[in-house]
Amino acid sequence: MVDRPRETALAKDAIARFAIRTRGPEQRVRQLSGGNQQKVVLAKWVATEPRVLIMDEPTRGIDVGAKAEIHALMSRLASQGLAILMISSELPEVLGMSDRVLVMRGGRITGSFERQEATPDSVGAAMTAARGRPLTEMASGVVS
Repeated sequence: MVDRPRETALAKDAIARFAIRTRGPEQRVRQLSGGNQQKVVLAKWVATEPRVLIMDEPTRGIDVGAKAEIHALMSRLASQGLAILMISSELPEVLGMSDRVLVMRGGRITGSFERQEATPDSVGAAMTAARGRPLTEMASGVVS
């Protein structure tokens, strides 16, 4: 059974917590802007209280303002203890958002960098490397 009062309370909380611009909790998500749709998706996943959140291209197809809002939300969630594994093809986004960068090519890790080591040159070199270590060799150290 759907608990409508609880569902409405969760929606109102998500609207406030994630600054979702909407007329109210009854508005259909498809009627929202792309950035607000992304925030709804993020809010739904965060409502499940995960310990790790995998975000694949979290800002693809949204405007610059919405991108900044998503980045701010990700930073806030990370500071609250949520581990976020972000997958992105945008190098500036990766360098600006990450504490640690892993570069993969052909299913293998070709580079691993802490924030201070991750530069466009070092990450770019790892992106063009021919062979790396199998993912299984590093899997235990990806999320700590």
